[in-house]
Amino acid sequence: MFDLTRPLSRLVFLALLASIGTFLFFPLYWLVSTSFKTNAELFRVVPTIVPLAPTLENFVDALTRGTLPRNLLNSVIAAGGSAILTTVLATCAGFSFAKYRYRGRIPLMYALLAAQVIPHGVLLISVYPMLSDWNLLNTYPGLILAYLTLALPAGCYMMYSYFVNLPHELIEAARADGASELLIMRRIVLPISWPAVITVFLYAFMWAWNDLQFAMTILTATEMRTVGPGLLYNYLNEQTANWGAAMAASLLAALPVVIGFSLVQRHFIQGLTAGAVKS
Repeated sequence: MFDLTRPLSRLVFLALLASIGTFLFFPLYWLVSTSFKTNAELFRVVPTIVPLAPTLENFVDALTRGTLPRNLLNSVIAAGGSAILTTVLATCAGFSFAKYRYRGRIPLMYALLAAQVIPHGVLLISVYPMLSDWNLLNTYPGLILAYLTLALPAGCYMMYSYFVNLPHELIEAARADGASELLIMRRIVLPISWPAVITVFLYAFMWAWNDLQFAMTILTATEMRTVGPGLLYNYLNEQTANWGAAMAASLLAALPVVIGFSLVQRHFIQGLTAGAVKS
């Protein structure tokens, strides 16, 4: 057994921890550091770890010369709409799987989970012709519907894991008092399910916010590009590569998710661990 009371074991453990931490966090540090460097410093033969002459020029460039503000708005619309729709559907499906008994319930849930292991490129090949037939290409609703394939399966299972531990007697008592299923969901189930609901919402939002493949394929109009395609087309193309502005724009694009997650991280962790222990 790995005994941390021994000096050599502690040294090895700390070395492994430092290596893993460097591997995980150094790219993030390099992004922040690069965003404050001038173009002359970026293309030095020997790269600098710390900016020699920090500048905000890259941030000004990202906010004024590119289409980042419009890209951020498009991402908020697409990711927000997708997260809301995914949360509503996952809540209904998870409650159905956990609290109703009907034929084919378990196989249906397993089939839904099986969709999560299919490569996203394969899903996109199937989704694209459907959106084309429905005239939903280059539209927000089309992208929002496409994003359902990314987060809905896992969202359904997260809600199922939470609802299956809710006391069934509580729901039966409400039914005995004459409450409708919609009233039970709205007055009893949802008020005690906010950790799971917030978890699914954030999970779906982050999937959509970080997407590049679906957004580049479904949305081709310049004014409708989300953050991923916007960064790629604005700063990294066949002719030029403005790495400083690209890093600054990437940092600004990551802030909404980081701030949102930091505000509700307690509920997020509760939602993830809610189904881990049987009541």
